[in-house]
Amino acid sequence: MKPLLLASSNPGKLREMLSLLEGTGVQLITPHQIGLDLVVEETGMTYAENAAVKAQAFAHASGLVSLADDSGLEVDVLGGLPGLRSARFAPQPGATDADRRAYLLERLCSLPRPWQAHFHCTVALAAPGRPVRFTDGDCFGEIIPDERGSQGFGYDPIFFIPELGKTMAELSMEEKNQLSQRTRRAVMATPVIR
Repeated sequence: MKPLLLASSNPGKLREMLSLLEGTGVQLITPHQIGLDLVVEETGMTYAENAAVKAQAFAHASGLVSLADDSGLEVDVLGGLPGLRSARFAPQPGATDADRRAYLLERLCSLPRPWQAHFHCTVALAAPGRPVRFTDGDCFGEIIPDERGSQGFGYDPIFFIPELGKTMAELSMEEKNQLSQRTRRAVMATPVIR
């Protein structure tokens, strides 16, 4: 099996990627497994730029083909915010996921519903000495004012998918793998390394 380094230190992202890519015939490796403690600053102006810089940094540091993503929640009535800054949206330093959700709902409370939104994700696959490859996708839904579910992270408890009648945080990992913007794109990227 060819090794693939999942270029993230985010436990939620790693759980999703490991679950989806299981059984693909690729040896999945986390940074922790190889003793790689790498922090890559997301300074890009696009999801692709951020995903590429992470994938390339991990590929360079490890010598392994590396898969990274950058994703964000885009809310229509906020002109696409929080977008690229989804993980850093709340104004206070050291904000938690709960802080970010609360801040988003505070920004939305005076605006008419439904609060249409989508998660956008760009996945980058980098191998030493080769061009970076990309794929991306979106998952559409709406923001709701009350948190539901405990299976997700980030904005998942307030991201509602009307056709399923559930938030992302209420979905099982199997359901999320069938729907998720990140994992759907990761599966499409894996044949590149074979």
